[in-house]
Formats: sequence, C-alpha cells, structure tokens
Amino acid sequence: MTIIKQDDLIQSVADALQYISYYHPVDFIQSLARAYEKEQSPAAKDAIAQILINSRMCAEGHRPICQDTGIVTVFLKVGMKVQWDATMSVEDMVNEGVRHAYLHEDNKLRASILSDPAGARKNTGDNTPAVVNMTLVPGDKVEVIVAAKGGGSEAKTKFTMLNPSDSIVDWVLKTVPTMGAGWCPPGMIGIGIGGTAEKAMLLAKESLMEPIDIQELAARGPKNRAEELRLELYKKINALGIGAQGLGGLTTVLDVKVKDYPTHAANLPIAMIPNCAATRHAHFVLDGSGPVALEPPSLDEWPSLTYDPVGARRVNLDTVTRKEVVTWNVGEVLLLSGKLLTGRDAAHKRMTEKLSKGESLPVDFNNRFIYYVGPVDPVRDEVVGPAGPTTATRMDKFTRQMLKETNLLGMVGKSERGPAAIEAIRDHRAVYLMAVGGAAYLVSKAIKKSRVVAFHDLGMEAIYELEVKDMPVTVAVDVNGNSVHELGPEEWQARIAELVEIA
Repeated sequence: MTIIKQDDLIQSVADALQYISYYHPVDFIQSLARAYEKEQSPAAKDAIAQILINSRMCAEGHRPICQDTGIVTVFLKVGMKVQWDATMSVEDMVNEGVRHAYLHEDNKLRASILSDPAGARKNTGDNTPAVVNMTLVPGDKVEVIVAAKGGGSEAKTKFTMLNPSDSIVDWVLKTVPTMGAGWCPPGMIGIGIGGTAEKAMLLAKESLMEPIDIQELAARGPKNRAEELRLELYKKINALGIGAQGLGGLTTVLDVKVKDYPTHAANLPIAMIPNCAATRHAHFVLDGSGPVALEPPSLDEWPSLTYDPVGARRVNLDTVTRKEVVTWNVGEVLLLSGKLLTGRDAAHKRMTEKLSKGESLPVDFNNRFIYYVGPVDPVRDEVVGPAGPTTATRMDKFTRQMLKETNLLGMVGKSERGPAAIEAIRDHRAVYLMAVGGAAYLVSKAIKKSRVVAFHDLGMEAIYELEVKDMPVTVAVDVNGNSVHELGPEEWQARIAELVEIA
C-alpha cells in the first residue's frame, strides 16, 4: 500500500501548471520547427517564426506562452492500493494546486474562470475550479495529467451524431474550415469516436494529451482503422490550405489523434477538439516518495530564430490617417508604434450599451485603433504581462456600431472576421489587423507603457492605453473588405493540389 500525502499532490499540480505555462512540450517544438522549415507561404512562415521565438523567450524568461493561461483539466488514474494522508477531497487538493499556481508571485497566471456562467459571470480570481476526471485502476500509484486549455481553441469544439453509414472523414473535412482560425493553428486535432455523447468528448480531449508522433506512424504504417484515419485526416486537413493562423499555407495540423470506444448499433457519435499553438500538458506519477518536480527541457531543442520581417511597413499610430490606411494591402506586415487602446468582450458590451442609450464613452476612439486583448498581470519590472490577441469574431456583433458611432479607424485581434464585420469594415473604410495567437510574450516586449483608462472594475478586460514600439501585425481585412483569411487558404489549397498532381 502506498501513502500519498495531501501536500504532495497539491505541490505537484501547482509545479506542473507553472511548468506548462512557459515550457511547450518538446515534441510540439520539434514538430513546429519541421513545419517552419518546409513552409512556403511567407505569411504562414512569419506566423510560425513568431510562435517559435515566443516559445523560446517564455522558456528562458519563465513567463506564459499565451495570455490565455487556460482552464485547467486534470486526469487522474488512482491506484486502488493507494491510501491518502489527507483531510481534503482529491478534487479539493487539485484545486488548491491550481490556486497556488495561478497566484504565484513570480509568474502570476491570468484568472479566466467565471462562476455563475449563465448569470453574473463573476471571476473566481484564482482560476479554480479545475475540470477533474478521475478513474480507479489497479496498482499503488497515482498517474496525473495536467493540462491548461485556452478558450479560443476550446470554443471550436465540435460534436455530431452521425448515422452508422456516414463518413467520418467527410464530416471532419466539411467541419474543419468552419472552425476558422480562432483555434490558432498549427496545432493538434483530437477526435473521439463512439461511446455516448459525453464519452466521445472525453476521448477527444484525452487524445490531445498524447505525444505528437504522426511522422513515426507514417514511417511504420497503420495497424488499425483508428491509425488509418489519423494518417488520412492529417493529409487531407493539411491539403485544405488553411495554414498557420488561417493565413494559408502547407501546415494546418501537426498531428491528428483518434481514440474510439464501443458504441450503440444505432449511433456513431463523433467529437472533435483542437489544441492550439499554446499546447500545454504535463504527465507525472506520485508513488509516495514526495512531490514530483518535472525536469526542464534543454533550450537546444528550440531553433535559434530572430524576428526581423523583411519589407514591413512602419506605422505611427499617433499620426496615422484614413488616407494612409487606404494604401495598406491585405497580407502586408506592419510594425505599429504609438498609443493603442484595448477592449474585449465585457468592455465592448458596456460601451455599446452606453452608445445605445446616447451616453458618451469614457475614452475617445476617434481615428484610433483598438486591440482585442486581456493581458496577464505584470511581475517584477514588466510594463505588462504576456498580451497576445483574443479571438476577434467575438467582437463582430459590436463592430458596425463601434465604427459608426466612435469613428474608430481599425481593430487588432486574432483569427478571421465574419461576413457582417467585414461588411461593416468595408462600409466605413476601416481595417482589421491580425496579431499572432501564441506569441503573447513576444508581443508584450513591444509594449513600452501601459495604463488603465476606463472600466477599472473589469480587471484584465478593462480598457488600457498601451504605448507600443514595432508591434508586428498583418493586414487581415483591408478598406475594400478583402480578407486574408479567405484569400490565403483559397490560394494555398490550389497550390497544394498542384503540388500533389506534380508529385
């Protein structure tokens, strides 16, 4: 019989969450580096470079890979011969570990969890509670998987109940393009097949905890239908040409995982969950000998890259005019300097409510840009913590009113814009600029000053004024309504088809 102490689980969970906040899994870095080397799309290659540089910076500086430090999911396999030396429940111990990790004074992580989700949506302040999945198994150890899943990729989760005669491949290939770029590709896609609706979802999530090994699978060949599906979907999803950040390119997925379970004869439940460029999970085993400290990876695993975009146009946000914005081309890389306002979901809701009532706003947006971001709190001498973009499509329903009534010049976020937002951007001769999701620490280094200017009570969702220097962005929607997220994938899907024909 093994005795596991309460503090050992708490400390091990806390340490693992800190670890995964700044260390990518090495298999992810190696796979992403391979994708960078083979990528032919300049826009996608630029995005992958930013993700890789950001990842190395985080590994060196022990700061979060992404400003969205995730909802914590924990899988525990508890041996039936284990005895707990504890006064707390297992879930309470896990949550205490989460609390310690997210409030760590040297690397405070962003609290994103809201209680009363259909009502007041009040932030719990420490990112608890975690989602805990626990099973009893033979043995005398406790196996633990700790993951932190970003909201942008989790929002793209899909489920369907197919007929037994339907094609899984056809459904996946029809559905992946509808996910847009909000899940921050390139990453992994996990697919759960069978069981019941909730079992399929759990299978898909569990599959994302496995290492990236699609190249090894291709080399040895598939041994069963699940492995055949992995290879077929890996090739066909990448052939869609969606590419890094949805900009169009050769690599959309680094791996596809498939887990299955027996199901009812009348059913074929299918769940699909993507993992973003901020892939974060760690595995450890408690055997009664004390807490587990994970071994830091060698920095030699990261490629040595520097970010210096060739031909990028420098833009002064303090003097930019509509006449200048008209000259920006879709897909063009810009380096922004000057004062940049922020605002995301809660701030937009409050601002549009005020505008609808005829009330004035506390901030003047005339001829200015707004950045969709909720940064991590700063530590030590930082101006701001990691401050990457949030998914822009969530602000689509506010876009027309903001452009019309505030004379806003443009927006900065991640992923594509929907048809209504693009139409509003075109009608008001504004622009939408895309920052790279998964490059939050790199972006924060471009921020030289930061101050809250409105809605202090909203915390990380308050309106900030940032002063930036050479912040990299891509023109995603120009004044004519051309969208790189439409044009890029179309171009690269055609190019990939040509490459396959030639081969």
